[in-house]
Amino acid sequence: MDISVIIFVLVGFGSIIAGFVIEKGVIGSLFLLAPAVIVFGGTAGAVGLTFPGEILKRLPKIIKVAITPKKIDLSALVAYFKDVSYKTRKNGLLSLEGEISADPNLDPFIKKGLQLVVDGVDPQAVRSILELELESTSERHKKGAAIFAQAGGYAPTLGIIGTVMGLVHILADLSDPNTLGPKIASGFLATLYGLSSANLLFLPLATRLKALDEKEFGEKSLIIEGILYIQEGINPNTIAEKLKGFLSKEELKKFEGMDGKPEV
Repeated sequence: MDISVIIFVLVGFGSIIAGFVIEKGVIGSLFLLAPAVIVFGGTAGAVGLTFPGEILKRLPKIIKVAITPKKIDLSALVAYFKDVSYKTRKNGLLSLEGEISADPNLDPFIKKGLQLVVDGVDPQAVRSILELELESTSERHKKGAAIFAQAGGYAPTLGIIGTVMGLVHILADLSDPNTLGPKIASGFLATLYGLSSANLLFLPLATRLKALDEKEFGEKSLIIEGILYIQEGINPNTIAEKLKGFLSKEELKKFEGMDGKPEV
């Protein structure tokens, strides 16, 4: 689990509560059921209407991806393909069968690509098959991010609706001036819930999921190129030089310091 996700959610909401307390506010007045039902219930309903059921069923997995993202080490991947290319140039492409079966923890995407090479599939077909899977996976990730992006758009609007409803309720009964303050405060809490949930939770999660998708897209693009370079029989050092183009400066330094075959 990426504990930073929990930490920053707490920092965001905690800062709002702390600021309210600093201004001599009472914490209990920030928590009322009616505004919460309007904002979060209304947002859930709007999101449910926006997306088909098969996408919404994946919501727990989408949240899991955001909280426990896949560990990606591009430097290790470059070193791995360099090592595998040495073996295949020495023992032939059929030796990849042993490479596939020897490591039960091998990335399924790498395993699928290497198996296609072992099966003698044409390089262009290998690229097409792997790129299709990559695009399909990326599209699923984007739909997951879209759920939170849409929730971030609906929540503030539902907050305003909740505030308007509160004001309507107040204006309908002005007989007791002593109750106006609490009623107005309750109405504006809906706007607070909508704006804070959108800007501290929903929209950041959507952006985070998009960033994770881009990172995984880069990883799988590197894998595709590495597999095809091995199939072509390119020199291991040349493969490494070509794949270095996917690395950042920090990752490049890490790769230069590697020795031996890393775990992938």
